[in-house]
Amino acid sequence: MNILSPSRLACLFLAAWMPLQASAGLLDDEEARKAILDLRAKVDNIARDLNARIDTKSDKSAAIEALNQHEQTMQELARLRGQLEVLANEINKAQNNQKQFYADLDARIKKLEPRQETIDGQTAEVQPAEKTSYDTATQLFQSGDYKAAATALQDFVRRYPESAYASNAQYWLGNAYYALGDYKKAIAAQEVVTKTYNSSSKVPDAMLNIASSYTLLKDNKNAKKALQQLVSKYPGSSAAQTARDRLASLK
Repeated sequence: MNILSPSRLACLFLAAWMPLQASAGLLDDEEARKAILDLRAKVDNIARDLNARIDTKSDKSAAIEALNQHEQTMQELARLRGQLEVLANEINKAQNNQKQFYADLDARIKKLEPRQETIDGQTAEVQPAEKTSYDTATQLFQSGDYKAAATALQDFVRRYPESAYASNAQYWLGNAYYALGDYKKAIAAQEVVTKTYNSSSKVPDAMLNIASSYTLLKDNKNAKKALQQLVSKYPGSSAAQTARDRLASLK
C-alpha cells in the first residue's frame, strides 16, 4: 500500500468539494463552510489512518530486519569465539610442547656434560658415556662374567686411555685374566698399570697380582722378585704387608 501524497489528498479533497460548490447556491455561506470543514476533517483522518498503518508495517519490517541482523551478528560472534578457543588450545598445546622440548633438550645436554666424580679419593672430570662404559664393565666383573668383563675393560682402556678410570680399568682387566686362569695376560695387563699408570693407587695391588700370577705359573724367581719390589717401593701399603708374609713362606 502506498502512502497518500499531498497532491492525491488535494485531488480527493476537490472531488468532494466540487459537488458542494455546485450546490453552493442552494446553501447559505455558513452551512457551506461547515460542510467543507467536515469533509476536510474526514480526508485528514483517512490520510492519518493510512499513514499510521503504513508506518506500523514499516516499523515491523525494520524490526524484523534488525532482529535478523542481530541473529547473524550473534552467529558470527559464536563462530569467532569458537575459533578463538581452538587457537587458544593450539597455543597452549604448542607452549606445553615447547616446554617439554626444552626440558628434554636440557636433560640430553646434561647427559653429555662432564661430571665431577671421586675416584680413589681424587676428584676428576669424566664424560657421562665414559662413566657408563666403566660401570658396565666393572659390573660384569662383579657378576662373575670374567670373559665379558675382560672384553669390556679392554675396550674401555682402548677408547679412554686418558680417562681417570683408565688405571682402574686396566687393573680390573688384569684381575679378569687372572680369574680366567690366563696368568700371562694377567701379568701383562698389570705391568701396564705399574708402568703407564705408575701414580695410581692400584699399583701396589697390581704388583701383588703379578707376583701371584708368577707363583701359579711355577715361576718362583719372578714371583719373589715382584714381591721384593712391592715391599721396597710401597712399604706402607696393605699389599706390601701381604708381600712380606709371602716372602717369609718362600724362604
